[in-house]
Amino acid sequence: MNVQIQSVKFDASHQLIEFIEKKLAKLDRVAEDATGVDVVLKLEKDDEKGNKVAVITLRLPGGDIRVEEQAHTFEEAIDNAKDVLKRQIEKRKDK
Repeated sequence: MNVQIQSVKFDASHQLIEFIEKKLAKLDRVAEDATGVDVVLKLEKDDEKGNKVAVITLRLPGGDIRVEEQAHTFEEAIDNAKDVLKRQIEKRKDK
């Protein structure tokens, strides 16, 4: 699956990019027909919830699934977003 990663107003470390690619590669098991994934990483000013935001858009035939998660680290935001994405994919399959 093609993973596009964009970081807004900062440079994502090589370690973070590898982490994201590794985590999202596992989505192939539940979303076999996915054509790609777009990931946008950005920093917010809200420190209470965490200032790291990950927006993941999963490209699927028939409509994309978009998930936005906010956490204290990008890794945590990616993990949470991946879990939500899995649930959304399974809901769509049940229909």
